[in-house]
Amino acid sequence: MDKITVSSLPIKDVISDIAHELNTGYDKNCGIFKLKIPENIGHGTISGIDFDNGLGLIYYDCTFKKDMTIEYSVDQIHPVKFLFSIDGDIQHSFINESKWHRISKYKNAIVASAAHHGHRIRFTANERLVYISLELDRRKFQSKILCEPVTIAKSWRDMLNDITAKNVFYHDGFYSLALSNIIGEWDKYSEGDWLRTLHLEAIAYKILVLQITQFQDDLKSEGTKTMLRKSEMNQMLKAISIIEENLEDLPTIEEIAATVGLNANKLQQGFKEILGKTVNNFITEKRLENSRMLLINTDYTLSAITSIIGYKSHSYFSKKFQETYGLLPSEFRKISQRTTVHPDDFKKS
Repeated sequence: MDKITVSSLPIKDVISDIAHELNTGYDKNCGIFKLKIPENIGHGTISGIDFDNGLGLIYYDCTFKKDMTIEYSVDQIHPVKFLFSIDGDIQHSFINESKWHRISKYKNAIVASAAHHGHRIRFTANERLVYISLELDRRKFQSKILCEPVTIAKSWRDMLNDITAKNVFYHDGFYSLALSNIIGEWDKYSEGDWLRTLHLEAIAYKILVLQITQFQDDLKSEGTKTMLRKSEMNQMLKAISIIEENLEDLPTIEEIAATVGLNANKLQQGFKEILGKTVNNFITEKRLENSRMLLINTDYTLSAITSIIGYKSHSYFSKKFQETYGLLPSEFRKISQRTTVHPDDFKKS
C-alpha cells in the first residue's frame, strides 16, 4: 500500500504536503488551495481553505490506482475532524491504534485524537471516495465561545474544551438531510469568485451548528429522535406513497411511521423539511386535489367522492373544499360542466 505523509498544519500546508508527496503542484485562488491528482496515480482533486478562529474545510474527491493511505502525523495537537462521506466509504484510524472505523455513504464521524497522535485515511484502489472534512482547532476556536455552551451535551462541551487533547473522542452516525443540503451547496459559486470564499465559510459554520444539533439528537432514544437523516429519504418517499395510494382508508400517522420504519416525530419533521408542511396538511391537500379531479372527470355523487377521498362527513368535506378553493364542491362542479377547467385554474387560498 502506498502512503502520503502530511506533517504540516494548517490546511494550506496540508495541501502543499500532499502535492509534494504526489510530485505535483497546486493552485491558490481566493484563499482556496487545490491540487489535481496526477494521472499516473489516479484522478480527482483535493481542495481546502482556512478560516479565522480555527475552522477550515477540505474537500476530497479521489480515485487512486493503488491502495493509498494519507497519514496526518504532524507533531502537535491535531484539529478535531468532522468527516462526512458523500460517496464511498471513509476508512479512518487513529495513528496510535490498530482499529479501523468504516464511515459509509451518508454517515459522518467526529474524531479527535489524544496528545500529538494523528489520523489515517485509507483509500481502496480504483474506488472513488468523496468526502468533506471540517477541521476545528480547539485552542483557536475558544475565541468564538463567548458564553458557556450549557445547552449542548456535556460530552460535546468536554471535547470542545479539551484544548490540550487529553482524551480521544469518536462518534459516528448518519448525517441529517439538513446537513446533506448544506454540503450540497459547496459549488454554488464558481471558482475565482470572492463570494465562494465567504460562502464556504458560511457552510463551515452551518455544518458545525447542525453537527452539534445532530449530536444532541443522536443521544436521544430511538423513538424520540426528530432529525431526518439523509439515509432515511427512501422511507420518507415510501410514506408519501402510502398516503397518496390509500386516501380512502388511510392508516394513522403512527401506523404509517411504523410501516416505513420511522417514529411519528421524525415522520412529522421529515414532512416539514421536505415538503414544508405537516403530515395532516399534506393529507388534506391530497384529498382535496383528488376531489377536484373527481368533480371534473366523473359523475360520482358528492357523498361518493367524500368517501373515496377518505372523509366521513359530507359537510366537513364541503367546508374544507370551500376554505381552500373559495367554492363549494357543487358550485365547482357546475362551473366545470359549463367550461373547460384545468385543475390549476382554482388555486389554493
